[in-house]
Amino acid sequence: MIDYVTLKLIWWGIFGFLIIAFAVTEGWDIGVAFLLPIIGRNDNERRLMLNAIGPTWEGNQVWLITLGAGMFAIWPIAYGTIFSSMYLAFILVLIMLILRPPGIDYRSKLKSQAWRNTWDGALFLSGLVLALSFGVVVGNLLVGLPFTFDNEMREIYTGRFITMFSPCALLFAAVNLCMMGTQGALYVQYKVTDQLAERAKYAVKILGRGFVVTSIFTCMYVLSWVPGYEILMMPDRNTNIIVTEKLVGINPLGWANNFALHHELLIFPTLAIISVLAAITLSQKSRPATALLAHSMGIAFAALTLGCALFPFIMPSSVEPNHSLTIWDVCSSKLTLAWSLFAVVVLLPIILMYTAWVYRVMRGKVTLRPESY
Repeated sequence: MIDYVTLKLIWWGIFGFLIIAFAVTEGWDIGVAFLLPIIGRNDNERRLMLNAIGPTWEGNQVWLITLGAGMFAIWPIAYGTIFSSMYLAFILVLIMLILRPPGIDYRSKLKSQAWRNTWDGALFLSGLVLALSFGVVVGNLLVGLPFTFDNEMREIYTGRFITMFSPCALLFAAVNLCMMGTQGALYVQYKVTDQLAERAKYAVKILGRGFVVTSIFTCMYVLSWVPGYEILMMPDRNTNIIVTEKLVGINPLGWANNFALHHELLIFPTLAIISVLAAITLSQKSRPATALLAHSMGIAFAALTLGCALFPFIMPSSVEPNHSLTIWDVCSSKLTLAWSLFAVVVLLPIILMYTAWVYRVMRGKVTLRPESY
């Protein structure tokens, strides 16, 4: 039987994998929606762009659903705290997700230009807002939110919706917009030809450079202005821990502390920048498939950088650091973690094989047909 601490670490890794899988696959769906009226100059080009993501976008949302369901089962305290504290933000995300099914499936059902323009605008809005919203959520994981727990472990949130939009959160929103925009542009370049592919290549150059610049600037801002936390005292991690029982303090090195203690972790931000720069170069040399792979690796390394910076915190409390959420004190019972891990070991390979098969079948350039999106 795997010990409790190891199970907690394994589930931290699983959630990290789910986030990366969602960012990579949903990244090109959100990116394509955002770029739809920008690089798609006419109706046929926009239909081609939708054909690129049409057969697979619903499957890509499985990663987000799995992440939410997994948090409910494995990190119930984190699930309740994050979703209640950012309730309005997630409602906005939900509305934007709801816009996509009719936008993609019903856009071309009528020949009315006004009808199609309306749905093009809705898809653009959904891509823009989703990219910015996910960035704001990530930024708040570093800044922390004003929440505490009372004596009965009921969460008390004292912030307002507007307080979520700190400078750090807005910077992460810009980073995420550039990242998903680049991912979407690369996917369009990979799936189409001619002038639309050339415009997608130009978008990769602009947004990819924006991804690199905003990422570096955001890292500098976080290291200079955003306080980092460290655990000063923690009960036995191999037991069920009450969130409020630990002692947390401000670390003078901020969120760079883990990198200072383990210099080998610096490989992740380094590889993230190198991968994105390689993706831009490969795209300009008209090698979109390899560029898409390189950029996907860049997204993965960027997520690993964030995870290493936060570890073991999930979401700090900005008003009561001792009530911050960590991977050690938000988990369900050992038995729940063990049986859930068994389910993941059985089901995750099936999902991966099915996803790989779908993308293999749908590989290659898209064409425009009467039954197209």
